[in-house]
Amino acid sequence: MSDVIIDFDSGTQSLGSLQEAAYRLIGRATCQIDDLDGRYVCRLASCQPQLDGDELRTHFLNLVTDENLREKVRRETDRLRDVIVALAFGSLAEGT
Repeated sequence: MSDVIIDFDSGTQSLGSLQEAAYRLIGRATCQIDDLDGRYVCRLASCQPQLDGDELRTHFLNLVTDENLREKVRRETDRLRDVIVALAFGSLAEGT
């Protein structure tokens, strides 16, 4: 199988999400990410002969979508998480 090439606009797609998605491919495929002229170009190569290019492309895009959502939720809940941690440590300090 030949490599699968997927490119993303670096202005709208975070490198972190691509790296996380690439990490989750370990064992199934390799992913090389290059930053070329404002684009992230991902070159995917399957490690499993039964995994065809369309399946690999779909799986990677699903992983990227999942990582984008995780990143969005993390950004949106940062303040709430900080409040919860502060309250938890505050109650621990009062108990001593």
